[in-house]
Amino acid sequence: MCGRYYRRSDKQKIAEAFHVAQVDDIVIPPWDYNVAPTTHQPVIRNNRETGERELVMMRWGLVPHFAKSLADFKGFSTINARAESLQTTAMWRLPFQRRRCLIPADGFYEWKKLDAKTKQPYAYSMKDGEPFAFAGLWEAWKDPGDGSWLQSYSIITTTPNELTAQVHNRMPVILEPRDYNRWLERVDNERPPVDLLRPFAADEMKAQEANKDVGNVKNNSAELLNSA
Repeated sequence: MCGRYYRRSDKQKIAEAFHVAQVDDIVIPPWDYNVAPTTHQPVIRNNRETGERELVMMRWGLVPHFAKSLADFKGFSTINARAESLQTTAMWRLPFQRRRCLIPADGFYEWKKLDAKTKQPYAYSMKDGEPFAFAGLWEAWKDPGDGSWLQSYSIITTTPNELTAQVHNRMPVILEPRDYNRWLERVDNERPPVDLLRPFAADEMKAQEANKDVGNVKNNSAELLNSA
């Protein structure tokens, strides 16, 4: 599971790292060290008309197009989609075929259970300190009440690599830059890129104990990356 991640890259850094041409009309905080579900976050996809990459804001926690209301998902988490069930579950099948996206991040958190009452969070990032992208799915939902549209996303998870396995039995799918174009293709593809849903190379990542205050969504500063 990936239930929290962090972003310290501002929109200009994201635009440069992921080759997004136009970001002037997007307003996002310059950083977010405690990205939590149901918040709106920057997401990259291919524009339907131009085919170029665009940066848009979406809600974390995918709402499928067939949902009758947001209340249907209280107590039911859609922040993650398991790689093993993308092609067999109705909620994920169509987004996996047609609506794939990149989730810009600089790191993510996982919690290791120390005893019955204590968990230690760990922060995972790239050794080179550069931003990276989770493999994501997105969906557009129309509120039957007022007709407004909500765009939302989910982060795909897979089996852990040697580094993350020490703390958790899942990890988010992290894509190699060379695979971004293929992942973002907006086509009705009955044979989507299943082969990209694999653990990221452990030797390219690093882990460190994080501050336990990361468990409270109200805490949001660079100090969360340091153990206390």
